Amino acid sequence: MNYARMVIEKEAPEEYGYDRIRYNLSESSIADQKLSEIGLSLPDLTLFYGEHRGDKALRELIAGQDAGLSPDHVLVTAGAAGALFIIATGLLSDKDHLVVVRPNYATNIETPRAIGCAISYIDLDFDNGFAVDLAEVAAALRPNTRFISVTCPHNPTGTIMSRADLDGLIALAERHGCYLLVDETYRDLSYGQRLPAAASLSPRAISVSSLSKAYGIPGIRIGWLVTQDAGLYERFLAAKEQIGICGSVIDEAIARAMLERRDEFLGALMPEMKARRDIVQQWIDREPLVDWVRPQGGVVGFPRINVGPDFDLDRFYDGLLEKHGAYVGPGHWFEMPKTFFRVGFGWPTEAQLRGGLEAISAALREQN
Repeated sequence: MNYARMVIEKEAPEEYGYDRIRYNLSESSIADQKLSEIGLSLPDLTLFYGEHRGDKALRELIAGQDAGLSPDHVLVTAGAAGALFIIATGLLSDKDHLVVVRPNYATNIETPRAIGCAISYIDLDFDNGFAVDLAEVAAALRPNTRFISVTCPHNPTGTIMSRADLDGLIALAERHGCYLLVDETYRDLSYGQRLPAAASLSPRAISVSSLSKAYGIPGIRIGWLVTQDAGLYERFLAAKEQIGICGSVIDEAIARAMLERRDEFLGALMPEMKARRDIVQQWIDREPLVDWVRPQGGVVGFPRINVGPDFDLDRFYDGLLEKHGAYVGPGHWFEMPKTFFRVGFGWPTEAQLRGGLEAISAALREQN
């Protein structure tokens, strides 16, 4: 494995120093939660080795969200990133091929690169609403394609594919004898249609999610993968056991308590996140230099800066941070042009969000 640090991690806010950032619009989750704020407390736990598959009650809560799934289909992992690593290393070798719909979460690209497999990219188009083109995906498949990698709701655009497109991707995987990997980290933050977990629809689909971004508790490192393929599950379980045997019983207890009050938590959260999205929409409506595809889920969007070729984008991003104290995720984090940037509207306070958006406008005017 030829590891390389991901750009999104090398340029993360902690690398620059949070004290340098007044308006942090680069985060891709809701605000970080405290146990006391969400009404959770730690029970008196015995700190033994936990269940290798993950706490049974936790897996029941995860599986219970979708018809056709059982706890035996769920493997609890160290965050969604841990699940994605297990899937990539469990399915890919340097002789295999992968289809990645891009932009995508960085782990879905960098781990396969470290493995050394061949990768075909299906690049989403702003002018097409970042919609996936099934014909392009089908044309990219090869005899040695192991899986197709997508995120939905999409990171970083916030778009959600249609049920017809999801079914179409599953049908492609079934016909080709490969798998469809769907990173569903933002699924609980769907503003309209909430798609079923892909893994509930076919043994050829693998779902991945976590409690980090939609629930604001990334510090407990709880994610999961879901598959109905028993042989594949056994392979992924073996990988987890060889990496770390099991998860933290403390983390899993907190995760279980959070999912037990999932409906209450999301019921309070969703109106606020919709209001935040509206704040960004209102800013874009009056900012002629920026537009976006309105997110349908999650707490991020991927605006496009409408400037000419002489506009100095590096100088813009530098001035945005150094002069105005605002930080966003530039397009190169996602192997996209720097005319795009990811804006996170769920993590900052409303005042910080508004201030950061106005800072972007000011920095654009200084370079235009």
